[in-house]
Amino acid sequence: MKARLIRTVAELEHLDLAMLPDRPEPRRVLMCTPEHYDVVEVKNPYMEGNVGRVDKARALAEWEALRRTYEIGGHEVLLIRGEAGLEDMVFAANQVLPGIGSDGRPYVLLSRMQHPSRRKEVPIYRDWFERRGYDVFELTSRAGYFEGQGDAIWHPGKQLLWGGHGARTTFRAYEQVSEILSAPVITLELVNPNFYHLDTCFCAINSDAALYFPGAFDSEGRALLARMFPHLIEVSESESTRYFACNAHALDGKTVILQRGAAETVSRLRAEGFDAIEVDTDEFLKSGGSVFCMKMMIY
Repeated sequence: MKARLIRTVAELEHLDLAMLPDRPEPRRVLMCTPEHYDVVEVKNPYMEGNVGRVDKARALAEWEALRRTYEIGGHEVLLIRGEAGLEDMVFAANQVLPGIGSDGRPYVLLSRMQHPSRRKEVPIYRDWFERRGYDVFELTSRAGYFEGQGDAIWHPGKQLLWGGHGARTTFRAYEQVSEILSAPVITLELVNPNFYHLDTCFCAINSDAALYFPGAFDSEGRALLARMFPHLIEVSESESTRYFACNAHALDGKTVILQRGAAETVSRLRAEGFDAIEVDTDEFLKSGGSVFCMKMMIY
């Protein structure tokens, strides 16, 4: 398949979702141990004022509670060991994009991180996946930056990607992503600096429903989301920024794990028939990350 990027609703009209290959959802969870987690430099607006202010004991307790939440839900949790000097490595959604080929073989596409301090994380993740038999794909330098599943999110159940760009991932990266993975990419430009990854403002719950903060996208992006998801649940700016309510994780198309305190979002989820599990990720919010950032679903 040649690269196919969908940027407008008009281009979306040529996409036949029913004709795209089905994609099984991964059931295993990869998390990175948090012993070296900290805020040591400002990479996003949420880190401002939080350098050196992480309560590491509390961060560990929050991480362990999230791990138990997945295990209680019947998901196997695998671990990659955090390394000294890589304080952001705990945010396991960014270093690769996982997938599964038509032959049933799992693979990962390696990220090309924007910040030099995070580039060192990628070879560690690569080694972890290679030792377990995953195929490993790479982008060339012409792609610019690409930050894994922080910006590239699979459409539930289909071989189709949503691709955020503008802050941490460059638009041209998706030309290679689409070609390598044989998957069309619906691109969404992020226009608000508070939402630097797609997973900070968008959470696909199932093929019909998603959480989103409209102010993170331009008008075309909002139109694309509205066309693809009949039930878009709008999250307020206050809950998107204070509680990272869109940085949630949906399990099995019906249960949403999210940061505690987003009462309005929880109420809307339950009104739509979804279950909501609230957890504490306060220490990780200091780095601009919450539930979705702290794990990677893998095959």
